[in-house]
Amino acid sequence: MSILSLFVLIPALMLLGLWLARNLNQVRGVMVTGASCLLLLSIWLTVTFIQMRAGGNTDEMLFTYSIPWFEPLNIAYSVGVDGISVVMLLLSSIIVFTGTFASWQLKPLTKEYFLWFTLLSTGVYGFFITTDMFTMFMFYEVALIPMYLLIGVWGSGHKEYSAMKLTLMLMGGSALLILGILGIYFGSGATTMNVLEIARMHNIPVDMQKVFFPFVFIGFGVLGALFPFHTWSPDGHASAPTAVSMLHAGVLMKLGGYGCFRIAMFLLPEAAHELAWIFLILTTISVVYGALSACVQTDLKYINAYSSVSHCGLVLFALLMMTKTACTGAILQMLSHGLMTALFFALIGMIYGRTHTRDVRQLGGLMKIMPFLSVGYVVAGLANLGLPGFSGFVAEMTIFVGSFMNNDVFHRTATIIACTSIVVTAVYILRVVGKILYGKVADPHYETLTDATWDERVAVCCLIFCVAGLGIAPLWASDVIDNALVPILDHINNVSAIAAI
Repeated sequence: MSILSLFVLIPALMLLGLWLARNLNQVRGVMVTGASCLLLLSIWLTVTFIQMRAGGNTDEMLFTYSIPWFEPLNIAYSVGVDGISVVMLLLSSIIVFTGTFASWQLKPLTKEYFLWFTLLSTGVYGFFITTDMFTMFMFYEVALIPMYLLIGVWGSGHKEYSAMKLTLMLMGGSALLILGILGIYFGSGATTMNVLEIARMHNIPVDMQKVFFPFVFIGFGVLGALFPFHTWSPDGHASAPTAVSMLHAGVLMKLGGYGCFRIAMFLLPEAAHELAWIFLILTTISVVYGALSACVQTDLKYINAYSSVSHCGLVLFALLMMTKTACTGAILQMLSHGLMTALFFALIGMIYGRTHTRDVRQLGGLMKIMPFLSVGYVVAGLANLGLPGFSGFVAEMTIFVGSFMNNDVFHRTATIIACTSIVVTAVYILRVVGKILYGKVADPHYETLTDATWDERVAVCCLIFCVAGLGIAPLWASDVIDNALVPILDHINNVSAIAAI
């Protein structure tokens, strides 16, 4: 059995431990122990992966393992990781670890909350380690199902409406996705569900690719907040409890971009080239529309939610550019956005827990009252607007430089339009920071509020360290990602070039 299976086994043991736990301290102990083990495992995997690559191992996937579990449809439990999977697993572990501390004081039904939270993380980990399409889809659904209860039971505001809207729209995307997966399976000769083996066959007819590419891309794109299928995202984020918003925006939305690249574009390359212009228009709209929408919001969570629509749209935008530099930027943006949006949602949840409002019109002077949380919010904002020294700058600059490498008018025009989102992002970030942190204290009651507790400081400090660390030393991540992109982009571009001849 591959070491990767521990990413599913450890959450399964956490579920058992939570079920057996009899008091709050035991529940917290299980979560901290499990989340710490997952974080250490992901760090070990990252270091080992880099060492194996440096040692000359050029296999497309490392730590591979496969065992059939439904032979009539050639479905297998197949696992393996490349550089993209490794950094996504590391991101997931960081968010689960910090999300545990961000939920330290959550009540009521703490045990039940962490049970569903752990099940959600199980689906995320399983998705990133899997190379079998059907098994990947199964873990994808495992990650989506708990969202309904986590928002509907522990959420705030219009939580029932938000939970229902999120579930219906994502299930609609899943319906398209399963049709696309079955189309790829039967179109490739119905001999395997393994992504790598299907890619080696190169035998899916182009006309069939054009039919099923939109199914798969839109199916995953719904989760990646692709315009106009993004409307579930702001409502879902705004109503979700803090750690769920962190995991949802920080990791779950990345399943969309990962799936679009790993399945839709990799397995249907001719269709990707021929239909990319349609989705480039939609993603350009996502980038600009999300930023402009954030400008007119008054709820802190809605501001960050629409910001996530813009940043996740930028991921799909860069992937569709299909240059190595742009795709490297897309993966870095997944990593960067995951960290900084988790930091944002954690801080918003902590501020809301004290002031009982997220309305920027009712907040002010928080820097005097809770300086630690306020400084953390400034750091998250500066990372979000792409200030040099933070992860957002590295990711966005790489995306825009790589996108501009396409020397035709259409791609360069789309890139210039997308670049305008940087200015718009600076507008809404600086406006909110100035309004809620500085000036006169909005309510005399706020003067009695306390700053961050020790558990909140652990979560915030870890995320700030990661956001600044990736911004200051990004080369290790970009090198890992570059090595993984070479075979994928070679396949996408070479197969398309042959088909054109």
